[in-house]
Amino acid sequence: MIPQGRIRKLNTKSSTDGDYVLYWMQASQRVSCNHALAYAMDEANRLHLPLLVYFGLTASFPEAYERHYQFMVEGLLEVKKDLLDMGIQFIALKDTPSTGAVKLSEKAALLITDRGYLSIQRKWRREVAEAAACPMFQVESDVLVPADETSMKEEYSAATIRRKIERLIPDYALPLERRKMEKSSLDISPAFPSIPFEKTESVMEELSVNKEVPSVSHLYKGGYREARRRLDEFIENRLDFYAEKRNEPSENLGSDLSPYLHFGQISPLEIYLSLKNHHSENKRVFLDELIVRRELAVNFVLYNPHYDSFASITSFARETLLEHQEDERPYLYTLKELEEGKTHDPYWNAAQLEMVHTGKMQGYMRMYWGKKIIEWTENPETAYEAALYLNNKYNLDGRDPNGFAGVAWCFGKHDRGWKERPIFGKVRYMNAKGLERKFDMKTYVEKVQEDSRRSTDHHA
Repeated sequence: MIPQGRIRKLNTKSSTDGDYVLYWMQASQRVSCNHALAYAMDEANRLHLPLLVYFGLTASFPEAYERHYQFMVEGLLEVKKDLLDMGIQFIALKDTPSTGAVKLSEKAALLITDRGYLSIQRKWRREVAEAAACPMFQVESDVLVPADETSMKEEYSAATIRRKIERLIPDYALPLERRKMEKSSLDISPAFPSIPFEKTESVMEELSVNKEVPSVSHLYKGGYREARRRLDEFIENRLDFYAEKRNEPSENLGSDLSPYLHFGQISPLEIYLSLKNHHSENKRVFLDELIVRRELAVNFVLYNPHYDSFASITSFARETLLEHQEDERPYLYTLKELEEGKTHDPYWNAAQLEMVHTGKMQGYMRMYWGKKIIEWTENPETAYEAALYLNNKYNLDGRDPNGFAGVAWCFGKHDRGWKERPIFGKVRYMNAKGLERKFDMKTYVEKVQEDSRRSTDHHA
């Protein structure tokens, strides 16, 4: 049984006759623990119709490069294979996702989709809901507690949203039973030219995406199975040290699941249920980040219309940063200098190069990285633009609610006021000496240098 709070009807169309039920897969790129897919299968079985799964591949998604596309395509190839094993046809169209969904809805009895939170994802779903030829339902599957059930407004901090989420977890942390299809859809042949979805190389060649940021598949391969392997390895080998040592830059004690969560290749519910037999402070801290912090980020992009600009910073943080925007900066760097990791600070440079060469930046260093951009650029608005540009361009989990909220946090969002100082005002400050007091920074820099050399050699 899928909780009703996950399901929302998006249009007023009446039920129609059709050749199939259509699941427009976009955010939840997986078969395992996918509420939208499960609902689509239930409806197809109820209507005694086959199920068609569609994915829209636009080669011009904002700020997406070869790195992001290859990771996604690797996962989608796995999805196609798993669906075929279930008797379900998968079709990928090289088109704006909303356009393809509308075309395919013409012969559908019902259209079901998953939920996305960024403005472009919401725009696509509005377009389809208005133009679809059949009833359309949205099923939320990429958060533990549906965002609208948690709150209908922008939350101030983790503290304010935590208690709202925690009281609803028992209603939504329910295992999702596996379904079987009554009717095979493998003989459905929609009259639209689909992408031959057989090998990563051929799909990438068909898309002709921007190659400025190369793939890091030698470090992070996309897909559910790799996500599940990383989850199991994290639980077995690193979870026991998570609360105490997760912030140590020189050690990889994180889960490395954020790219997989970003592309919907693993469900936060599956991660949560995988920890049910663990009882420790490590589990509590990890789940607070997986659920509370991540769903606070979803709340931010859902209810703050300016989430991708400095205009999203309000209250004391905006006021104090603007009061100090004319303060003298100790260093000023161009965007190019920042992008190439050519500052005076070896720790910041290492964090930037880690992101450029590996597609991911260590969690604690993301905070330091963002804070220093504020300090080394002309004003808060320029700093915000630079931080988002770099984060979205190079991180596999860029262009994500967590990324937008993480940058906003560096500028005081979801945080409290601190002692006033130049440039930052009352926004939290971080410095290199603080890193040196807490962590083995020499080892971190050496590790990044070695990883960068390996990536350079791999692409040579």
